[in-house]
Amino acid sequence: MMTIKTAEEIELMRISGRILGSILGELGRTTKAGMTTLEINDKAEALMAEHKVQSSFKGYHGFPAVICSAVNSEVVHGIPTNYVLKDGDIVTIDCGVIYKKFHSDSAITVLIGNVEESKKAFVYATQKALEKALTVLKPGARVGDIGFAVQQYIEKRGYSIVRDYVGHGIGRSMHEDPQIPNFGQRGKGPLLTPGMAIAIEPITIMGERFTETLPDDWTVVSRDGTSACQIEHTIAITPTGYEVLTARDGNINNVFPQ
Repeated sequence: MMTIKTAEEIELMRISGRILGSILGELGRTTKAGMTTLEINDKAEALMAEHKVQSSFKGYHGFPAVICSAVNSEVVHGIPTNYVLKDGDIVTIDCGVIYKKFHSDSAITVLIGNVEESKKAFVYATQKALEKALTVLKPGARVGDIGFAVQQYIEKRGYSIVRDYVGHGIGRSMHEDPQIPNFGQRGKGPLLTPGMAIAIEPITIMGERFTETLPDDWTVVSRDGTSACQIEHTIAITPTGYEVLTARDGNINNVFPQ
């Protein structure tokens, strides 16, 4: 069900988003070659305890961790492991927190050491696609406008949009209506209304858009083995446009070179 938030509820989501932005900023600055994705998860869990927030992810349909980690050809929903990050890897860290019953959801991608220029360009294009989506956000716009903006930017550059995993409304539940696909037609879909809170999350693959799920029943990978990327922010629709709730002091760049 789609919910319209009151000003008081948006303020709680603003605090939730600010805390999550701070946590992901710290993870983005400190993730480096030699760390395992499980160590990133443990650090995220410690930061949540420090900020007195709960994880949106841990226990959700049995998910065992507070972050989803996706390295190279992993797309989404990766379970953190003892995989050791190495020079040239790209790793997405997707995380959600709950503050006073309100969720926020965001994802960053970290470039580990000397990443190939083609992969760097791909990751920064995914960030730019989210920024393009922001330009259409205003009351009276439609969900299809968001998907169209993302799809046009990504596909014109020869990359693919994953169709099976999409953005979503967010609030007292991590996943609320409406779904926010990263593809679509302008002028189609639900209207954007002040008080809506949505998670926009371009999920992209360098090669073809097809995915498969590993035997752990969680980790999704690109079928052709090419690199994938996810960039995400939680956003409120305002009477005059939008507010990125998971920004870090106004900074919406979720790509971290190391």
